[in-house]
This record gives sequence, structure tokens and C-alpha cells, in this order.
Amino acid sequence: MTARERKAVPLRLDPAVHAAIAQWASDDLRSVNAQIEVLLRDALKRAGRLPRDAAPIRSAGRPRKEDQGDGAASDG
Repeated sequence: MTARERKAVPLRLDPAVHAAIAQWASDDLRSVNAQIEVLLRDALKRAGRLPRDAAPIRSAGRPRKEDQGDGAASDG
């Protein structure tokens, strides 16, 4: 499976909205960018408009050790 190139989109937000999203993202251990993507995907899904071929989003929090680097887990 080949990696898809991510699209960069400039976004202007009301500072209070950004602060609320930033706090929510922090609570969920996500970046603001990842939180916005989660919110957009949820809205698309509820509207029946989420593309079937949309790549899955990474789960919240830090990647598991086996997901980092070459995938080899260390014993030490």
C-alpha cells in the first residue's frame, strides 16, 4: 500500500474556536490538525459523505513502540 500525500489547507479560525479545539485536542492526546481532521471526518460520516476510499486516521495518543522505526520492539 502506498502512502498518500496529505493536503495542506490554510485555515482561519476565530481565536476562541481555536482555543477550544486546542484544548479538546490536548485532552484527546492529538494535535490541533489531527483533531480538526477527526471532526471533519465525523461530520462527513454523519452526512453520508465520507469517501469509501478515505485512508483510516491514526488513533489518538502516542504511537505504539512497534509502530515506530523499523517495527522491532526492544526488550530493554
